[in-house]
Amino acid sequence: ELKMAGDHRITYTRRHAFRTNSNKVKTIRTPGGRHSAQYMAKLRKGPRCGDCKICLPGIKHMDSTGFKNAKTSEKTVSRAYGGSRCHTCVRQRIVRAFLIEEQKIGKKVMAEKMKKSKA
Repeated sequence: ELKMAGDHRITYTRRHAFRTNSNKVKTIRTPGGRHSAQYMAKLRKGPRCGDCKICLPGIKHMDSTGFKNAKTSEKTVSRAYGGSRCHTCVRQRIVRAFLIEEQKIGKKVMAEKMKKSKA
């Protein structure tokens, strides 16, 4: 014999009645055998690197209120540019700064050599 599927119709427990992005519901079966609505939270994108736009590892994906209430250790990484730039971009910045300084020193040395050769 053919069995019909059970009735999964539920009523929303909150006042918002439309099926929108902010009102997603999952139908769950309670231990008592009833079907009830379980509200789903939105998936958060999480903070991204300001230079290369990669998702920052080691930082939780939270909404603004979550960030407000979170501990500092959950919002940053203990490094220069901690919660703002990824490790690759920080490394690039350090190397670039070092090379620029080296270039300045090289220019000074060349200028002194030129002075000595003219004198």
